[in-house]
Amino acid sequence: MTPALINPAVGLAAEQRSAEVTDWAARLGWVAGLLAFIALVYWLMRQGWKWRGELQSGLPELPASPGTQGEPKLTLSGRYHGSTTAGQWLDRIVARGLGNRSRVELTLTDAGIDVVRPGATDFFIPAAALTEARLDKGIAGKVLAEGGLLIVTWAHGDKQIDSGFRSDQAAEHAAWVEAINSLNHTKTTEGAAR
Repeated sequence: MTPALINPAVGLAAEQRSAEVTDWAARLGWVAGLLAFIALVYWLMRQGWKWRGELQSGLPELPASPGTQGEPKLTLSGRYHGSTTAGQWLDRIVARGLGNRSRVELTLTDAGIDVVRPGATDFFIPAAALTEARLDKGIAGKVLAEGGLLIVTWAHGDKQIDSGFRSDQAAEHAAWVEAINSLNHTKTTEGAAR
């Protein structure tokens, strides 16, 4: 005796085939639509970045590192997370390559801070341009634990800029804040004594 004769439900199941589940034309249409949407969003983001750069095109060229800077006081290896208008942690500056995140090597001397960024534009922050340094938790597009970022405020042209750095050794941040602020304090007291 065959199983279909014993149980008629088994016979019906064996005779029926499942319907095709995939409608390839509809599926390919949805995939193409999704890819087009992703491309549109990427293109709009790229246009926004270019537009912001054009708006900030009045920013002067970044200072280059002078040949002789003196003896290094501190060095730091880590990441550069970007620059913003001072006091406005979401107003990212993208002109002159300041918007490009990268690895960074910082060197503090009496002359200022040498910022070396592999794969991005290097620049120099003269000691006379340094305003202050502080620990903070965020800068445009990057939020960390409290005190996770070293923020250096400096003047460039007529603009005050906050630049965010994160050391590979976060314990180094406090020494940098103290050294930059004492350099700034020395500069201020020397100017007042004259």
